[in-house]
Amino acid sequence: MRKSKHIIAVVILIIISTVVLDALFLFMFQRPAQASTQATIIDNFTNIHFAVQAFLFSLIMVLVLYSVVVFRRKPGEEEEYGAHVEGNTALEITWTILPVIAVVIFGVYAIFILNEILAPQPDEIVVEVNARQWSWSFSYPELDNKVSDELVLLVNQPVVLEMQTEDVIHNFWVTEFRVKQDLLPGSMEVLRFTPTEVGDYRVRCAEICGLQHATMRAPVRVVDQATWDAFQAEMLAQPKIGDLTAVERGELWSQQFGCLGCHSVDGAPGAGPTWLGVYGREETLADGTTITVDDVYLHDSILDPNAVIVEGFNPNIMPANFADRFAEKEAEVMQAEGLEIGIVEDLIEYIKTLQEDTNAN
Repeated sequence: MRKSKHIIAVVILIIISTVVLDALFLFMFQRPAQASTQATIIDNFTNIHFAVQAFLFSLIMVLVLYSVVVFRRKPGEEEEYGAHVEGNTALEITWTILPVIAVVIFGVYAIFILNEILAPQPDEIVVEVNARQWSWSFSYPELDNKVSDELVLLVNQPVVLEMQTEDVIHNFWVTEFRVKQDLLPGSMEVLRFTPTEVGDYRVRCAEICGLQHATMRAPVRVVDQATWDAFQAEMLAQPKIGDLTAVERGELWSQQFGCLGCHSVDGAPGAGPTWLGVYGREETLADGTTITVDDVYLHDSILDPNAVIVEGFNPNIMPANFADRFAEKEAEVMQAEGLEIGIVEDLIEYIKTLQEDTNAN
């Protein structure tokens, strides 16, 4: 009878401890709001993990602490030694088999969840995501491949992101959606989810990708049908390349090719020199010489960024493949509009307009 009392007491304490610890875990590790169908699935999975961890911790600690408190030798008691035990085969088999079964169950459950998350949806829309040091851009094939620096999604509309990186490994992560995906150089990665809550969110890079990693963010908007229709109309109404001036094209290229991830246009510090007031300025180079920023310097610095380095900045930050990327885009514009353009020249014309206000106090 006395033995059964101890068993009942331990079981009750384990149950109480498990409930309390599980509630504590949920409080300590509060997650952002759920904003996608996948978020609910993943949160349920992690909640089960919390409960199992709370149970296993309680199972061990309650037994240890209960034994220390209840079975300690009291003052005045004669010292008695328990029976010598070499081992318990049944117990050893049990504590080997049960964890194996638990791991297998979680593994199978995880496979089902992963398959559910990755399963294509019949009405999903495609958005192409391009990552680079240190910015994101989003292209909408269904909107004539128009490009935006923000990701706009229709609520309750399944979406598949076709993602690639131009340089190093990046990671697409929106915490409220609970899905994330590494982007590997030379490969196309796919991520599926269905946003369920209208609101403003933010995509960030969850893979340390270089000097400006912390600034590699982009806005994400989940909108209702009316706002989505307005967004589509706005994107489709964007003028063709041929309708833009060289300066307007230069501003567009600065966004599409990620220039603003390193170079600010307002004087703020970055991985590269700010473009504000840079044209015509005398710069001191890393070797101590000086140079005046003109068309030739900007042209050469864009296409061969490591040729000369401005003092205070590091080499091997700016991609060295812009010549190929620009040529590809120029050929695309030629094929689509029959227009011959020079992206480097457009960028230079845009940079020339970024002059400091000399009348400011």
